Amino acid sequence: MGKLASLAEALLTPHGMDRYLELVDPMLVRRDLRGVVTAVRRQTTDTVTLTLRPSRAWRGFTAGQYVRLTVDIDGVRRTRCYSPTGSQHHDGLELTVKADPQGLVSRHLHTHARPGLVLGLSQPDGTFTLPHPRPERLVLISGGSGITPVLSMLRTLADEGHDGEVVFLHYANSADDVLHRDELAALERPNLRVVLGYTDDGEYFSLEHLKTAAPWYDTAESYLCGPKQLMDPVRELYAAEGLSERLHTEEFTPPELTFDTGSATGQVRFAHSGREVENSGRPLLEQAETAGLRPEHGCRMGICFSCTQVKTRGTVRNAKSGELLSEENEEIQLCISVPVGDVEINC
Repeated sequence: MGKLASLAEALLTPHGMDRYLELVDPMLVRRDLRGVVTAVRRQTTDTVTLTLRPSRAWRGFTAGQYVRLTVDIDGVRRTRCYSPTGSQHHDGLELTVKADPQGLVSRHLHTHARPGLVLGLSQPDGTFTLPHPRPERLVLISGGSGITPVLSMLRTLADEGHDGEVVFLHYANSADDVLHRDELAALERPNLRVVLGYTDDGEYFSLEHLKTAAPWYDTAESYLCGPKQLMDPVRELYAAEGLSERLHTEEFTPPELTFDTGSATGQVRFAHSGREVENSGRPLLEQAETAGLRPEHGCRMGICFSCTQVKTRGTVRNAKSGELLSEENEEIQLCISVPVGDVEINC
C-alpha cells in the first residue's frame, strides 16, 4: 500500500495526491495535517472550546505543548498558536480559545466555529513539558486563558495515576471566569489540590498564598503560564527565594520589545513584490504590512514560525535575543527581525 501511494503521488506531480483527495474530503489528505471540529462548547461569554479529530498525519502531543491552528478568513490564511487542554493520553484534540477584542482569529472562531469545520493543524511544538520521571512534588500556576497547557498537564497526570503531591493554583477574575471549572473539581483527590484565587475579591498571587496552597513549594518543580501581571510577581518571588531553576514558564503574549527607530538606516527590498521602503527600524513584518504586503503570520512573537521568510542579503537583528544574522539566503522570522542597514527579503 505504501509503494502504491508513493507511485500515485509521483504520477500526480506537481500537485500531489493531497490536492486531489481534498476535493473529495479535506480530511482524506495523507501528508497535510488537518482537524475537523466534532464539538463546540462556549463555557464563558468570551471563550470557545473546540474538540477536533485530527487527520491521519497527526502524531499526538505532549502535555504543555502548543499547535499552530490555521483558518481561512475572507480568503486570507491566518495562523495562531493554541495549547491543547486535554490529556496527552486521549485520542483527539481539545483547544480552548479566548476571544480577544482585537484578535481576528479568536473572534472568528468564537463566532463561527461549528461542528464540521475543517481547520489546518501543525504537529505540536514547544518545550514547556513535564520531565520523566514525574517529579514527586509539582506546583502548577496559571491565570486566565493560561490555564490551557497546565490543565493538560494536570489531566495527563490524573490519567497516569500519578501519586505525587500536586497543587494547581489558578487565578481568574471571578468564579464565572474559570475555564473548565467542572473538570477541575472532578480531578481533585487527596494528593491533588485545586486552589482558585479570584482577583475581583482581591486574591492575587503572593508568598502567603503560595505557602498556604503548597507549603512544600520550595522542594517542588513549578510550571507557570498566564498574563504578565501574574507571571512577573511569580518570577520575582521565585528569584528572591533562589528557586528560579525550579520555575518553568510559558507565555503567549507578545514580549515588550524596544526599537531604536531614530537611528535606522538603509532600504528594505521585498524581492517577490518588487517593493522597496526606507527602513523604519521596526520588525520586518510591520514594514511589509506598511508596504501593502500581506505575508503569512501567526503569533507575532517568534513562537509559531508562520512568518518565516528567506533573507537573501543584508543583516537583521533578532529583537528578542539581540543576535545579528548576516548570512545570505537564510531563513528569518519577520515578526522579530529588525533590519540593520540594507536588507532584501524573498517576500
